[in-house]
Amino acid sequence: MNVIRLLRRRAGLTQAGLAAAGGTSQPTIAAYESGRKSPTLVTVRRLAEAAGLEMSVAFRPPLTREERRSLWVHEAIAKRLEAEPVETLARARAVLDLMRSRHPHAHSLFREWAALLERPIPDLVEFLVDPSPRARELRHVTPFAGVLSASERADVYRAFAESEAPS
Repeated sequence: MNVIRLLRRRAGLTQAGLAAAGGTSQPTIAAYESGRKSPTLVTVRRLAEAAGLEMSVAFRPPLTREERRSLWVHEAIAKRLEAEPVETLARARAVLDLMRSRHPHAHSLFREWAALLERPIPDLVEFLVDPSPRARELRHVTPFAGVLSASERADVYRAFAESEAPS
């Protein structure tokens, strides 16, 4: 999860738009989003405020290896959702219907997913890559199963394993 990308998406801005609002350059925003540069908390707060948002800092348990891998998969799903929203949402809704019929005891989780699938694409994308405890829990019963092909999933797992390997 990249905090600058998340901030920018939540504000509905382009890199250039966030840069202009925050008094910096688009290449600097791109460097933050790619990880080539790390903003300070003061910079993140300034950019958030310039975008009309309020920053808050939360402390929570670190993601487990499984949760980090799930986040990588959901980042790939988020990209697919942005590129092919109609097809991706239709697939997720169909999977959710199947899950509801097979697991009626998890109704409250499925009700949350149903509400999320009705939200605007940028909001749903933001949720898919959210590291919060609730998002972590909901990703355990994701309706986005099958959105990525087996080979695409394998590519994500391989890239994740490489990112976790000691340097």
